Formats: sequence, structure tokens, C-alpha cells
Amino acid sequence: MNHNKGSFFHRLKHAAALAEAKAALFLENGEKVTYRMLFEAAGRYASVLRRLSVAKGDRVVVQVEKSAANLALYLGTLQCGGVYVPLNTAYTREEVAYFLSDADAAVFVCGDAVLALQSRFPKIRFMTLDRQGNGSIATLAEAADTDSAIEVITKTDLAAIVYTSGTTGRSKGAMLSHANLSSNADALIEAWGWQPDDVLLHALPVFHVHGLFIALHCALLTGTPMIWLPKFVAEQTLDRLKDATVLMGVPTFYTRLLAERELNRASVQHMRLFISGSAPLTPQTFAEFESRTGYRILERYGMSETIINTTNPLHGERVPGTVGFALPGVDVHIADQTGNPLPHGEVGMIEVRGPNVFSGYWRMQEKTRDEIRAAGWFITGDLGTQTADGRVSIVGRGKDLVISGGYNVYPKEIEEVLDTLPGIQESAVIGVPHPDFGEAVVAVLVSSGGEIRLEDLSVHLTERLAKFKEPKAVFCVPELPRNTMGKVQKNLLRDRFVDTFVS
Repeated sequence: MNHNKGSFFHRLKHAAALAEAKAALFLENGEKVTYRMLFEAAGRYASVLRRLSVAKGDRVVVQVEKSAANLALYLGTLQCGGVYVPLNTAYTREEVAYFLSDADAAVFVCGDAVLALQSRFPKIRFMTLDRQGNGSIATLAEAADTDSAIEVITKTDLAAIVYTSGTTGRSKGAMLSHANLSSNADALIEAWGWQPDDVLLHALPVFHVHGLFIALHCALLTGTPMIWLPKFVAEQTLDRLKDATVLMGVPTFYTRLLAERELNRASVQHMRLFISGSAPLTPQTFAEFESRTGYRILERYGMSETIINTTNPLHGERVPGTVGFALPGVDVHIADQTGNPLPHGEVGMIEVRGPNVFSGYWRMQEKTRDEIRAAGWFITGDLGTQTADGRVSIVGRGKDLVISGGYNVYPKEIEEVLDTLPGIQESAVIGVPHPDFGEAVVAVLVSSGGEIRLEDLSVHLTERLAKFKEPKAVFCVPELPRNTMGKVQKNLLRDRFVDTFVS
């Protein structure tokens, strides 16, 4: 009798046992990692984590480059009941320090660049892992015996904490359970018609839900292979499409693929499905990709707190500019400020309810109560409409979120840094259309002295903000536009600077 039905790792291990001789990963260097090899490695990492005193519920914070070892570490964390906390590799030392403190980490696996933090966190076990899969934790894992014991888990136990930027300038840790991961993987496999002969081209990073959960779990739970690329490079990705059937990417993937002359119908003839998410896909990109390849990109809608909510249909009309219908088992409605559903076609707040919805924000009970209603509806912060048959369109964001290259950027965090810099009296950060990144971060400044140039800002921001958060353009104005309540009217700034990156 299976007494560990709550463990998502238990399900993954069962799928791997059925596919043990099959390839799990085709690596960039031509090596093949079978499912048996991958899960034996996961067992060695589980053994190491247990030797490092990681117990059920302890947080394992990870900021490393993508590798097969990184994947085995993730699986090993789930196996021993730890809570996996991935961090963007672009985060600076000071940003990482906040996450380590907030998560109350037991173990931190990192690159050499942030080892200097060790003296500030003497209770945390620091281990290293580099892009080649080498480091102190890898050395321990290579010498360890494979641990086959799977921690007994209930479905509500935490599997991961994913930090998402907050409008107050501090990131919030979205708590995702084993049941959240398991239910969403099942829904996606059903919605996207995953096939036994599918091969996923995985060029996404694995420090956020898109690459770590959405893409990864579809393949692992079905025992199908992944072409495991360390990062997205358009020419390399285009070349490997001939060996794949499914590509998941952000809109930037598709704009850069369209810039490749060799992208045509012949180059994608083996493909079954192209999926886009993490940022809005423009109708222009959708139409151009279809014209060049004959494929209509399938756009979906998700977030750190819920993984995936809606998707355009596998079979049926994929409407550009919409994000489709609620996943199996997920409820979506458009509501007013009090949570009452609005008539079809009216703009309101997108709210989501279902087994995919996170349990709350780590150690932020008040924030959790503010954003998850008593009836279980999560207030996404996104504004949208819904047709009578359930199709959802996102029309705006209620929190001024900027999505640049698939990464979430909250202006408040950047503004708080800018406002401390010499010569800046006041700042407003906005997102404007960008042909490559979807949206680009732009800083509009009120200077207390002379003109401030982009290169002047970069000198001050490099050590304080991840690269993807840094402004890509800066403008100085005499004053920021405000409404009668004194609130900065960012919509007017977006309108004014909308053509900044138009060639």
C-alpha cells in the first residue's frame, strides 16, 4: 500500500522507474542522462542534504547556474522533504542576503561570487555548485550512496517557496505545496496533450516557475526526454528544434527566432507545439510566426502564486491577445473590488481558485489575507475580461508590474533605490514596449541638479539591482504628472514615452 501519496517526488520517482532506460536529458555537450541516472543522482543529493541536517520543511535556498546537477539537487530536496527556494542568478549579493534572512535558510547552494555572505550567516550551511555541475555539494554527492528513502509528505506540505517582487519594494515568498505542483502538472499534461514520444526543448532558466515547474514537470511526470540547454541562444535553439516536438518560451524567444533567416516551415517540421508565457505575446509576433512557420503559438497565463491558470486550446481557436480558458479543475472569474463577479465583457480583477493556488506568502499573514479571499479566490492583481464561453483576455495590470524578457519587475523596488542616489529628487519607473524584451524598464527622473544619463545610473545600480531590473532608458522632466490625490499618473508617462524603443 502506498502511504506517501502526498509526495510529488513519489509520483516523479514512479514515472522515472517506468522510463528508467530512456533519456531524461540530452545535454549540450552531447551526453545523455537517463531517468535512472537522474534519479540516482537525486538520491545522492538527498543523502547529502540529510547529512547537512536538512529535515522536513527546512528551506534549501539555491542560486546556481542551470545544469543537470542543479536538477538533481531540486529533486533531492523534494525527496528529503526540504523546501526548495530558487533564486534568480542575476540577484546581487545584497538582494540574496534578504532572501537568506527572510527564508531562514538551512542550506544555501550558490556560486563563488556570494560566498562572502557566509560570515553574515554563520548558522547557514553554505555549499557551492557551478555551471559545469562541480562544487562542494557535487563532490559530496559523488561520494555519497544513493538514498532511496522518500520523506513521508502530506499534500499540503510545502515543496517550494518562490519569491515574487512586491509593490512595497520587498519580495514575497509564495508558498507552493506538493499538491499545487502535482495538480498543475496533471492539468497541463491533459490540456497540452502530452505524448509519449514528445521531446521538450528546454532553454528556460530553472529559477522561476516557468522553467522549473511548468516545463520540467510535464516531461518528468510523463517520462519523456528534454533537450537541456543552459540558456536560450536563438541560433542554437533553432538548430535543436529538428530534434524536438515542444518548445516553451517567453515572447523574447519568438522575436529572436523570427530574426533568424533560417526560421521557416522546413526548420520546424518535426515540432508539435510552441507555447508562450510569462509576458504578453503581441498579435504582431503571433501573426509573423504563423506566416513564417505555419504554427500558431499557444499562449497561456500563469504566475508564481498559481503556476498556470489558463491556456489557449490545443485543439480549437488560439486567439492572439487572449490567454484562453481556465485549466481543468481551475476556476477563473472577473470581479469588482469586493470580489463580486462582473458581467461578461466588463473589465475587472482576474481572480483564481483551485488546487493550483498557493497557500499564502511566507511569514506574511496579513498580506495573505489581503490577497486570498475567505472563499479561496486569489486576487491576481491583473485586470481582464472574460467572454460568455470563458475565454480570458488580460487588459492591464493593477500594480504597474513590468514584465521584461519574461521577468517580473516591480517599479517601487527600483524607485526606492533611485530616490537614494545623489542628484535625483524624485523618480517614476514605467514599462514601455520593446521589440526584444516585450517591455523595457524606463526611469523618469526629476533632477535636483543637471541632466542624468543612463550610464550615470548604471554605475550606482550594478551592485544594488539585478541586471534585468536596471532601466534601459532614462528621461529627466521638470516634474512628474499627478492627479488630484497626488498620485503619479504613470499612464501619462507610458503614453509619452511609448515609442522610446521603436526603430
